[in-house]
Amino acid sequence: MKQLLIPAFALSLTTSPLAAQTDTPTPEEGFSLMEEGAQLLLRGLMSELEPAFDDLQDLATEMGPRMQMLTEQMGPAFAELLGQVDDFTRYHPPEFLPNGDIIMRRRDDAPDFEPELPREIEL
Repeated sequence: MKQLLIPAFALSLTTSPLAAQTDTPTPEEGFSLMEEGAQLLLRGLMSELEPAFDDLQDLATEMGPRMQMLTEQMGPAFAELLGQVDDFTRYHPPEFLPNGDIIMRRRDDAPDFEPELPREIEL
C-alpha cells in the first residue's frame, strides 16, 4: 500500500503547479480585480453612509440661519473677550459660582498681562 501512495503523492506534486499556473491571472487582470473590489467596497460604504449624509445636510439647512444669527449677535462680544484675554492656556478652566457668575482664574505661573484699555474721550 505504501508503494502505491508514494508514486501517487509524487505525481500529485508535479501536476499541482501546472494547474495553478493556468488559473493565475496576469498582473493587469490582478489589478483590475483589485480595483473592482475597491470600487465595490466604496460603493457599499457610500450606500450605507448616504442616509447619515442626508440627515446631516437637513440639520445644516435647519441650523444655518440660527448659526448666522448667533455669529452676528455674539461675534462682537466674543471679539471683545479675546481682546481682554491674552492666551487661554494661561488660565484655569472656567468656574461656575452658585450665583451664576463664571470666573476664569489666571494660573500662578502665567506672566503678567495688562489689556489695552480704550482711550478716554476728551469732552
